[in-house]
This record gives sequence, C-alpha cells and structure tokens, in this order.
Amino acid sequence: MNPVPPAATRVPPRSAHHHASHRHLLARDAVAEPAGVDAIIVPTARPTAYLRTAVALAAHHECTLVALCSRRSSADGAAALAEREGVDVLALDIAEVPPDLVPDFATTRMLRGGRFARRTDTSAKRNLALLLAAVAGWERIVYLDDDVAVPRPEDLNDAAGLLDRHAGVGLSVGGYPDNSVVCHAYRDAGGEQDTFIGTGALAVGRESFTSFFPDIYNEDWFFLLHDTGLSPSAVTGLAVQQPYDPYRETMRARTEELGDCLAEGLFGLLDAGEPLTGAGVAYWRRFLARRRRFIDDVIAMVHAAGLEEGQKRRMVAALKAARGRNQLIEPELCEEYLAAWRADREVWRAHVEATRARYRGQSAQKLLADAGLLHGYHPCR
Repeated sequence: MNPVPPAATRVPPRSAHHHASHRHLLARDAVAEPAGVDAIIVPTARPTAYLRTAVALAAHHECTLVALCSRRSSADGAAALAEREGVDVLALDIAEVPPDLVPDFATTRMLRGGRFARRTDTSAKRNLALLLAAVAGWERIVYLDDDVAVPRPEDLNDAAGLLDRHAGVGLSVGGYPDNSVVCHAYRDAGGEQDTFIGTGALAVGRESFTSFFPDIYNEDWFFLLHDTGLSPSAVTGLAVQQPYDPYRETMRARTEELGDCLAEGLFGLLDAGEPLTGAGVAYWRRFLARRRRFIDDVIAMVHAAGLEEGQKRRMVAALKAARGRNQLIEPELCEEYLAAWRADREVWRAHVEATRARYRGQSAQKLLADAGLLHGYHPCR
C-alpha cells in the first residue's frame, strides 16, 4: 500500500466539471501612460462611513465622486462627507431617479416577479452612471464598491491609462476573494479557485459607455462581453475586498445561481476558443448538468474537508440551495435570456447615443435639472 503523502505535498482536490480560472482571457502586465480619472462611481447601500475610502480616492485624484444611494445609505450623508473633504460630489437617492431615465430592459422584464428575479438595484445604479458619464463628456470613470479599498491610489491612473486599448481594466482583487457562493465553497473545501475582474474596482472608458449591466448576478462579466466574445480587457494593480460571510443565509446562493450559470457557461466557451454563438439549447442542457455535477463534487469535498462542523453545515446548506435553484433552470431560458440580452444591448446603445445627442453642447447639470435631480450635485472646486 502506498503511504499517504504528508499534508504539505498533497495535491488539492479538484472538480473535472468546473473551469476554476478565466484569467488567461485578460491582458496582464500591460503598460500604458497613466491617465486621469474623471469620476469614481460608488453604488452604495451601506451606512455613509463606508464611503470614506472612495472620498479619499476622489480627493487624491481631484475627480468627481458619484454616490448612488439606497437602503442604509443616504445622499445627504454622502454629500456631507464629500464636501468636508473638498470633493465634488453627485449624490443621489436612487428612489428619486425617474424610472424612464434608464430603459426597462427585456432581460429584466422576463425575470421580474419570478423566482429568478434579482432583488437589488446595483445594475440600475451602474447603468445610470454610464448615462451620466456619457452626457458629462467624461472619458474615464472607475467603479468602486463601498467595501473595497485601493492601497495605492495611482493604480487607478495605471488602469485608466490602459483604457485606450481595453474596454475595461480591473484591479486584481486581494483581501477576501470576490466569487460566487459556490466558488467560495470550492476554494474553502480545498479547490484551487481563481478570481476575475469586476466592478468592485473597474475602470471603464468612453467607448464602453454604450455597453450595459443587465440585472443579474455577474452583471459585470456581461458588461465586458459583446455579441460573440469578450471585449479587450485587462487587469492591473490591487484592490482589497473586505471580508464577508458568503454562507450567512442560503438565499444568496439561490439568487446567484442563474447569473453564475450563464456567465460561467459563456466564459467556458471563451476558454475553449469558441464564440458565444455556440450557446444554444443543446449547449445549455450539457452545461447545466455539468454544473450540477460540479456542485455535487463541492458538497463531497466539504464533507471530506477538515472544517468545523457548523461551518460545514452552513456551506452544504448553501450548496444545496444553489443546486435546487439550478434544477429549475431550463436550457430554453438560458437561450432566451441571451437573445434578450443582445436586444437590450442595442436598446441601451440607442438610448445612450440619443441622450448624448439631446444634451450635446450642454452640461450634465441640464440632464440632472430635467430629471429633478440637480439638488444632488455639490461642486466644491
């Protein structure tokens, strides 16, 4: 009998039904002349104190802070915090934004009111920021989550400088990894799981303002896609994600599953060098079955891992919730969603271009005034 190798030399367990990394799709170690940042965009739902990092970055870069607020955040609190630091700020309570300022997308309508509906306003906030950026004439903006820090502020300049050749440039996420619940469990059970770039810290240039964020988990991956593949994207620098508990309640895993399946399925095609047009009903039928086998693998890995029993129970409960939701996803829904997403891309492009043309030669303040939102703009310089 072969002896069991010491723990330090054991090969980590892995699943044959999962692509653990898509990093090879990104340009790495790309170099460009650093560029300025016009605005830092923070969709926030946490108390005002969580904006301190973004305010400090906006002060460093002498750029506008756009705080799009809901739930426990408030526009008044965000404005007061920014003004104390001498930062120009546009702070809006998202509930006050006229609903027709951003289109009602087909991808949103087809999920609304059902089990796959996403009950957050993050995508709406990010799309609103794109529209404002287009009208304001900004060239380079940075999305930043309110629980993400950037230890070296100049990393934003490096990312902005790469936007002449890339649709999006993300900072590499350190600290707590940015993954779905299922992929967190895979890593925590011993699997080798990578991260991708996302709007936790993502620089976006003017040419990409006509892409949009669908209202689904992994909306930032969809933002970086075009009809057949991934737009040129890069990674540089470092952002640090604050820790959180992905297994606190099972609803998180349920609400992520459709978006995680769609995004992982599409990026699986890209990993294989195939265009997104290969994602038909037959492909999704195979992929959804593969995804369920992956989740089963992770459940087995969790049971075998040397984790605290209470932690195991919470992880398994979350994984079973994801698997249960997966079983409700029909291959036809995936194909229909992608068709709606492609149509929405054209709707958004037309909307941005029409709005940009309507306000050409005027400032973004005119758009804000027309929408009854000018009270949210607080210039300090």
